[in-house]
Amino acid sequence: MRFSLFVHMERWDEEVSHRQLFENLTELTLMAEAGGFSTVWIGEHHAMEYTISPSPMPLLSYLAARTSTIRLGAGTIIAPFWNPIRVAGECALLDVISDGRMEVGLARGAYQFEFDRMAGGLPATDGGKHLREMVPAVRALWQGDYAHAGEIWQFPTSTSVPKPVQQPTPPMWIAARDPDSHDFAVANGCNVMVTPLMKGDEEVVDLKNKFETAVANHPEVERPELMVLRHTHVHSPDEPNGWRPAAEAISKFYRTFDAWFGNKTTPVNGFLEPSPESKFAGRPEFEPDSLHKTAMIGTPEEVIERLRSYQELGVDEFSFWCDNSLPHEEKRKSLELFIKEVLPAFA
Repeated sequence: MRFSLFVHMERWDEEVSHRQLFENLTELTLMAEAGGFSTVWIGEHHAMEYTISPSPMPLLSYLAARTSTIRLGAGTIIAPFWNPIRVAGECALLDVISDGRMEVGLARGAYQFEFDRMAGGLPATDGGKHLREMVPAVRALWQGDYAHAGEIWQFPTSTSVPKPVQQPTPPMWIAARDPDSHDFAVANGCNVMVTPLMKGDEEVVDLKNKFETAVANHPEVERPELMVLRHTHVHSPDEPNGWRPAAEAISKFYRTFDAWFGNKTTPVNGFLEPSPESKFAGRPEFEPDSLHKTAMIGTPEEVIERLRSYQELGVDEFSFWCDNSLPHEEKRKSLELFIKEVLPAFA
């Protein structure tokens, strides 16, 4: 099982500058590469300070010049906000810059807030048709001349310039949850990335079963890979209550996610207060005690034990999601412990 880092610049107030956040993200990436992580993943989000990444491409291009071995993943590009020619060209250019280390994830998108600003108010639930049209178009453009006459995009004969270094295609990933998304990904030869969010490891098993069903339905396709993305924080065994600050921070992260996803309040200069704790009185999954068990929080030994169950389940890549509202110093300490104490168990 490989290990990757999923990271954004996240800003919770105006005391930390964007430049400092950029340097923090770079430091975590360089630590991950030195520690043996396979990939760094950066997503796409718009106009929200708690996940700052209007495009993963500039960050990944910068990191390409600062690194030599770690792969560079766009995780994920939101299909309704792009044109296939631009996706193909920008991803291929990143592949050239990094000498064949680019990976691209594609998703339908989730926040209606973003769709209201980036896609003319298109319902976020309709983003799937953009994703399904985008994937084969990008693949075709990477191969050479291609004209497209789809429901969403139409363009005359064109091609990706430049072409990617990795042939016949760089790795493509689909963010999937429902069975249809798994089936589409596997049918199109794409790897699958899943997140159980606040649910326990039974959700990982359920998502793995959906993936396996899709694989069984498409024996003609070479078996793709499965990645599990999960909030992760490692604390020292000398701190028996070291899990609590992480669990409380991740609860804040999810309450903020809820506020943005609900799309009920206009943010102020890119900031939106987390939904109040009182809103989740009947939702134990938001409680720190629950998140202690569901998020990947624990001492090195506790984390190793859970990760071994993922490995036995057949997960190909575990992604250490470090967005959690904690200060950078706490993230750095957690990642150091993971590299020093957890990774050797999977060497």
